[in-house]
Order: sequence, then C-alpha cells, then structure tokens
Amino acid sequence: MADMECRTERRNRPGTKTIDYYRWPEEIFEEMDSTLAVQQYIQQLIRKDFTAIDEILKAPDSQDEGVWKYEHLRQFCMELNGIAVKLQNECHPESCTQMTATDQWIFLCAAHKTPKECPAIDYTRHTLDGAACLLNKSSVAKLGSVCRRVYRIFSHAYFHHRNLFDEFENETFLCRRFTEFVTKYNLMSKEILIVPIFEETDSGSYIGHSAESEA
Repeated sequence: MADMECRTERRNRPGTKTIDYYRWPEEIFEEMDSTLAVQQYIQQLIRKDFTAIDEILKAPDSQDEGVWKYEHLRQFCMELNGIAVKLQNECHPESCTQMTATDQWIFLCAAHKTPKECPAIDYTRHTLDGAACLLNKSSVAKLGSVCRRVYRIFSHAYFHHRNLFDEFENETFLCRRFTEFVTKYNLMSKEILIVPIFEETDSGSYIGHSAESEA
C-alpha cells in the first residue's frame, strides 16, 4: 500500500504550482517500474542538473543502446517545442522565407510529397511533427536522418535569431547536449555541426565546428 501511494504521488496533480512541479524523491533506474522508465530516468537527470551533459547521456549498464538513443531523441524533440514556440514571435514567413542557416545553404522540407522550400517556421513545425511520427514507429534506423533535420532548427535559430537562441540555450543547454549526443553515437558527421558549441576534451580538442554544412 505504501509503495502504491509513493507511485501515485509521482505526478503533478491539478492545481500544483509551477515551483512544486516534479518535487518528488529521485529513483534509481533499476527501481523504476514503468514502461516509460527510460524516458522518466532521462527527464529526472535533466531536472537534477541540465548542465551535467555527460551524466545525462551516460546509459545505465543494463540499458539497450538502441532504446537509449531512441528515447533521448524523443526527449530532444519534446524540448525543441520550447524553442519552436519562442521562434513564432519573431521568425515570420515574411522575414524568414526559407529554412537557412548560413547564407550558403537552403534546406528543403521533407514533409511534402516532393521536398521543397518552406518558410523557416513552417519547416520547424513540419520537422518536429515528422520526427514525432517517425519516432512513434520506433524506427531506430531513421535516427540519423531525424537528427540531421532537427539540428537545422538549432542552426537557423543560432544564425538568424541569436538572442533567442542564447536565451533558450542558457536555460536548457539543449544544443550542447544534442551536439554531444550525436557525436557520441556517430549520428551526424562533425563537419555538419555548424553551431559553434565548443566543449574541450581531455585531449585538448573540441566537439563542435563552425565550418560550413552540407545542404
């Protein structure tokens, strides 16, 4: 009975104040008894310290790597909805008529029957909607493709809405975490990681590059 009461408390009840969200004791992964255990564990680590990227990305010893990568990408897409909402206030179809990062590249939107140009805000919405559909089908083989498309949201925000990007990044470290994630699991080549999120390694080299990307 006590165990059931403890589980019942692990949710935000109607009327809960924002400051009291998720104010429940942490659980170790092995004791999480839920079909959403991996997602809950990742979210717990983020709430504990969103700047502790290495700890957030470190899979428990017993965890299947494919599921771990899949759940992290789902989490990235959920959090990216936050920057999508912020972009709506200044990334207008009239001003950002194409999905671009640097001036050299225009990204085509794959949400259409034939990929075509979209205003940046539409590309952002279409990409996150498409990622949700693909990830709900548990298509691990599509992770690299989803990562490349999702990353363009970061790059557009960085190069065209820098103040908004910096504000969001300081609150979440999301682009830093994403960059580390795709590098750790070789889901994107370093040459197309154009947002200069630099993290010094023990060897003195850096993760993240400011070189130009592929289209």
